[in-house]
Amino acid sequence: MELLANLAMGFEAALSPVLLFYCAVGVTVGTMVGVLPGIGPLVAISVLFPLTFHVPPDAALIMLAGIYFGAQYGGSTASILLNLPGTASNAVTCLDGYPMARQGRAGVALFMTTIASFAGGCGALVVLIVLTPVIVKVALSFGAPEYFALMVLGLLAAATLSVGSPLKGIAMVVLGVLLGLIGTDVNSGQYRFVFGLPALADGLNLVALAMGLFGVSEIVGRLVAGDVTGRPERVGWAQMMASRDDMRRSRMPMVRGTLWGVLCGILPGAGPSLAAFLSYGAEKRVSRTPERFGHGAIEGIVAPEAANNASVQAAFIPTLSLGIPGDAVMALMLGALIVHGIQPGPNLIPENPGLFWSLVASFWIANILLMVLNLPMIGLWVRLLTIPYSVLYPAVLVFISVGVYSLRLSSFDVAVVLVCGAIGYAMQLVRLPTAPLLLGFILGAPLEENLRRALLISRGDLSVFVDRPIAATLLALSVALVAAATLSALLRRRRAALALREDG
Repeated sequence: MELLANLAMGFEAALSPVLLFYCAVGVTVGTMVGVLPGIGPLVAISVLFPLTFHVPPDAALIMLAGIYFGAQYGGSTASILLNLPGTASNAVTCLDGYPMARQGRAGVALFMTTIASFAGGCGALVVLIVLTPVIVKVALSFGAPEYFALMVLGLLAAATLSVGSPLKGIAMVVLGVLLGLIGTDVNSGQYRFVFGLPALADGLNLVALAMGLFGVSEIVGRLVAGDVTGRPERVGWAQMMASRDDMRRSRMPMVRGTLWGVLCGILPGAGPSLAAFLSYGAEKRVSRTPERFGHGAIEGIVAPEAANNASVQAAFIPTLSLGIPGDAVMALMLGALIVHGIQPGPNLIPENPGLFWSLVASFWIANILLMVLNLPMIGLWVRLLTIPYSVLYPAVLVFISVGVYSLRLSSFDVAVVLVCGAIGYAMQLVRLPTAPLLLGFILGAPLEENLRRALLISRGDLSVFVDRPIAATLLALSVALVAAATLSALLRRRRAALALREDG
């Protein structure tokens, strides 16, 4: 009864005209930012952050959170229609979302991603309300060995994302990890792998890498193939509705994606990108028809979209309860509270119950507003496909360049986009997967940092990774994943050999 009373108090505050206005502004701006490739929520929140100094603390956090949530919703749009991830966590959506658009099912793909995003967000909010004390204890038990083991599991799962050989996936993961090591060593402060280029001191730009590998490479491929005409496609509610088979295939992936998102959201440093990649790899593993993935499998879009939306909303659990931000966006959220004289941490809920429950209620309202906002606009987004590519592609390249340049005001990053676009096109020609490379890049630096930290704490004793139960369990899962991949490859090779022998 106390929980219901607290929720009623929160909704009473959240439904006030002022908080509703800021919530609507946040989700609208966030959706627009998510649709535009290369900009991302961090830029939008950074630009609007000064406005929060002059509004109440709950309104400030609600607006910033709305931008973050909206960017995750909107980021799938360009991923599905143009193979351009709106945010880094939407990159995995390109793998099956874009093939669905090429098959004339863009409306269904966008509809299902909206539903999956809503389901993932609501699931994370249930956890935020009910299980925050328990999950905080779990998060506190994670140290450097546990984070290292979790990232190893994530990288091995990424190796299974490739449509073809798992060996190619592993090779791309290793390449991504190596690229992630470029920049300044966090322990010694020394430059490494910068080749005398000061612009590489802070490492390669993640957004530039993602835009080049996924977006620019696709544009180059289309231009080389001579595909410069839009595809007329009328989308009404009938064309958006998923079939019974699609709904049946989507239910459990949404649930599992939400669970992955909650897990990665409560762990500082994991975040929506890892959640999306892990959920995709898990769905491919449990599927009876894994060969469908990469060719328009509905599970390949609903699971990662549920995961990344659950992750951004679950990230508020350690941020509000422990005062530990998981990423730069959450750090800005903390800054908004601190500016208003509110200290996040274990005392936040007892000392400011009205603030906490109004935030929770506003997050529910934000998810509803996002679904209401996104569903009617699906037809408008799909009409992008009717624009001749000779007009659309130059506009997309301009948006990418402006978005990437705005992150660090660096023309070098724009050059990185172009170089990565050429590399991505070459990888397409030789059928090397790009998604594992991107996740390897994302996790390369934190993987090394947690490995070195764990070894420093244990004074070089490797048994620290098996003495701790959580780390040992995660590493055991990694070994099982490698064994399953090896067995699956051997069985496929044996079946192929038998089929060749029978034909001979």
